[in-house]
Amino acid sequence: MTPLAIIPVAGIGEVRAGDEIADAILAATTLEPGDCLVVTQKIVSKAEGRLVPLDPDDLTARHALVESESVRIVRRRGDLIISETRHGFVCANAGIDLSNVESGFAALLPVDSDRSAKHIRDAIRARAAIEVAVVISDTFGRAWRRGLTDVAIGVSGIAAVIDLRETPDALGRVLHVTEVAVADEIAAAAELVMGKASNVPVAIVRGLDASWFRDGSVRELVRPPSEDLFR
Repeated sequence: MTPLAIIPVAGIGEVRAGDEIADAILAATTLEPGDCLVVTQKIVSKAEGRLVPLDPDDLTARHALVESESVRIVRRRGDLIISETRHGFVCANAGIDLSNVESGFAALLPVDSDRSAKHIRDAIRARAAIEVAVVISDTFGRAWRRGLTDVAIGVSGIAAVIDLRETPDALGRVLHVTEVAVADEIAAAAELVMGKASNVPVAIVRGLDASWFRDGSVRELVRPPSEDLFR
């Protein structure tokens, strides 16, 4: 088994609307073919101008913003809203975040995170002639479990899900239901070196299985309503 390396990319600096994230990454580190870049949603949203004014103490305005970014409200509890976004994500407050942004503003999710990931990947290929994969990550809670973890909200150049159904396990038994959310696992692993307050918004995951590199989409991870037992 090939060892896996997870490398934080420091020195990205403050990202503003219109900035090219690929340029910042290439200036801060050296990439290798077959690397997978994990880029936090926050800097993607900043680069794409997805910051909006919001008074953090105005709960009415905050709830209105969450509702405007949602297609369905799943549950409310106090100030918390669980909603479904246009991307199909079911998450707290439509993924809107006030952390690590200038006071008085909120960061919205990218309009199309797969497209955002592809843009970074294409820009790196054009500038450095290096083929990499890109995962856009964000912090989500999980039903029935405490704590937060990073997951993939955008994918380009790598599978989001690896289907192991009808393949044998280590003892030769045929697997019938196993589908591995590798993009989520990559995002969570990268967060271990990025943290929440260390100002490291990008990490390189190196040594991934070459067979995972293909066209991918975060849509692979979104369970369709027909398979959802809890709607």
